[in-house]
Amino acid sequence: MRQRLTFLLRTFLWTLALFMLDKIGFMLYNGGAHDVSMGDAFSVIAHGLTLDASTALYVLFLPLLVALVSVWWYHRGLDILLRVYFAVIAAALSLAFIADASLYPFWGFKLNASCLQYLTTPTEAMASVSTGYLLLRLVVLILLGYLVYLGYTCPRWHLAPSSHRLMEAVAGLLLVPLMIIGVRGGLGESTTNIGQVYYSQNQFLNHAAVNPVFSFLASFERSANHIVDYDFMPQDECDSLITTLYPLPSTLSSSDTTLLTTQRPDIIIILMESAGEAFAEAMPRLQQLKREGVNFSECYASSWRTDRGTTCTFSGYPSFPTSSVMKMPSKTRDLPNIASALKKEGYQTHYIYGGDINFTNMRSYLVAGGFEDLIWEESYAADERHSAKWGVRDDITFQTLYDLITTPHDQPQLIGFSTLSSHEPWDVPIHVKDDEMDNAFYYLDQCIGQFVDRLRKTPQWQNTLIVLLPDHGLELPGLTQAHARRNHIPLVWTGGAVKSPYLFDRYCNQTDLVATLLAQMGVDHSAFRWSRDVLSPSYRYPFVWHTYDNGFSVIDSTGFWAYDFDAQRVIANETTDPQRLERMGKAILQATTKDLKERGLD
Repeated sequence: MRQRLTFLLRTFLWTLALFMLDKIGFMLYNGGAHDVSMGDAFSVIAHGLTLDASTALYVLFLPLLVALVSVWWYHRGLDILLRVYFAVIAAALSLAFIADASLYPFWGFKLNASCLQYLTTPTEAMASVSTGYLLLRLVVLILLGYLVYLGYTCPRWHLAPSSHRLMEAVAGLLLVPLMIIGVRGGLGESTTNIGQVYYSQNQFLNHAAVNPVFSFLASFERSANHIVDYDFMPQDECDSLITTLYPLPSTLSSSDTTLLTTQRPDIIIILMESAGEAFAEAMPRLQQLKREGVNFSECYASSWRTDRGTTCTFSGYPSFPTSSVMKMPSKTRDLPNIASALKKEGYQTHYIYGGDINFTNMRSYLVAGGFEDLIWEESYAADERHSAKWGVRDDITFQTLYDLITTPHDQPQLIGFSTLSSHEPWDVPIHVKDDEMDNAFYYLDQCIGQFVDRLRKTPQWQNTLIVLLPDHGLELPGLTQAHARRNHIPLVWTGGAVKSPYLFDRYCNQTDLVATLLAQMGVDHSAFRWSRDVLSPSYRYPFVWHTYDNGFSVIDSTGFWAYDFDAQRVIANETTDPQRLERMGKAILQATTKDLKERGLD
């Protein structure tokens, strides 16, 4: 009996120790970008202990089963089974630890199942990092996996048949309900969850306390059904509130809100990869274009990832905390899109992207949305396809854009364009700024400036509207989802079709672009239920709504408020009216989720 208990206890404690050591490694690797101290490491370990213990118990179930079987029957095959099992566990834990620490600087949240999407497009997965970066982690993975395996298998265990079989079997069986209670987190209504380890106003410390294995496994529960139900209030109460927040589309009331010289310009919508307002100083040409054109100075991204930000921009459709609409073809084919709306007005539609257009189901979304001509990585020569880690370099794709817009055409054109060079690993062909991130955004800015300067000299300039905005902002030290300015983005209209400089300094969302632009063109935008014409007299309550990985935030004139479903609590409360922001934020999430579930059901 003692031998089996010792074996099980040692297995549990070694797993628990690994989780504790992982927290230290995670903080050492990522802590440089955050305000942390040695004392924080102890707090992180202490607060993460319950989640670590629960996860360690999962590892213990097969060893317990083998121990129970060995009470009655012993065979060498049991030893082999355990060694294979521990080898798999060692590999899985090591991979989780390394992936979690390595991906956090890019994502800003803990390891979850969303990383699996990259397995279908491995080239895209590796585009953000160098070969050396990957090789180093592979070596660390092998070494760490071996050390973890040794910890499980040395010293050698001995599970010979017992002379007190019935007593040991009963004792072993009694451990099963205790382990289940431990995994569940007790006998109360609340079960083990990520939020139980959150303890600090510093989100990095909360994330460090979260067990990466549990975070990964728990995310499958969210993603399995694709769409999470949010029932915060009676539906009639929700609908009534939504009517005041998203008034039905209206038409222009007077010429003083007319921003364009023509209602049928050629339109170029440029999604600038990650170019939030945090990089304004690195993008001087963009600042110049703000002064010369239409500047929506208080615009905010609706989401935090490219796949989500793209649908927010072109469909005027909201993002969701756990679901990516772009990855749901049954839903995207039922979404409105500015491309399909303008095709009805006689527009030719094109989309340019220098990367893999199949990534995150992008091709399906664009085609279903009405973009007919897709120009992407495979459209370029071999040397151009490999001019950057993510695909075709921005200066090359901007040349494609220039050639396309300046080619004589009888019909007006809509061109969507996603840049990609301002993305990790920041590999651009110039070196002007010491900071590699600033340097990459400066390069993007120069590409934009040079394109505008060249186009300005052509006959097409006078009839062209260029819309500039990012797909999303970027997670930076001191600028997390708990900060109001994290998702502040530029939204600029420029080109000869812009009537005169204009400053719009009221709150608005990335999703509002479609309705606002179509209204300026006199095009029906009633299909875009979640996009607001912010220049309309009906836009009486400016506010911002944003979703991030399992959370959402709201901004209005009273301040900023954010809620995290993992933490199960408010992570930012900088408003004089938190009850109102909470109520409206939950109503929007409930109503938009209901809308998404009902799409594509016919």
